[in-house]
Amino acid sequence: MGDLNEFTLPVQLFLRAYRWRRIDPVPWTQLRKPLRECRVVIVSSAGFVLAEQAPFDSSVKGGDSSFREIPSEVEINTLIDTHRSDAFDHTGLRQDPNLAFPMDRMRELVLSGRIGSVNRRHISFMGSITAPGRFMRESIPAMAELLKNDSVDVALLVPV
Repeated sequence: MGDLNEFTLPVQLFLRAYRWRRIDPVPWTQLRKPLRECRVVIVSSAGFVLAEQAPFDSSVKGGDSSFREIPSEVEINTLIDTHRSDAFDHTGLRQDPNLAFPMDRMRELVLSGRIGSVNRRHISFMGSITAPGRFMRESIPAMAELLKNDSVDVALLVPV
């Protein structure tokens, strides 16, 4: 884990003052079938969008609570980083979006037989949502409904 001294002073002050939420117990659902038979979806807080999609709105106080659907057939290098946070270096994400949206790795797992299939669509939303109420009330249920309708078995959560 990094050290707070790695961040700029404003980010250090924010991180020290932020009221972190704890979830206890952590929600967990046991798989009902082997992973090699499961349909898997990527859910990433990288704030990636496709060129034809609107970027996440960095001016929304507390964070943009919307999400974008990313199709499975996406060419990974076409994803655009619109994450608002300055708390990390975006260079790696821009060089290889697989770091935060591992679509190429998912395809490899399907080919190797480790997972059954990747879902036809995946979810990208903005990390650094400091006021998550609207996100929890509106976006998460909408995302869950999409994934339920797609018969997704496993969600790979990729926090950024």
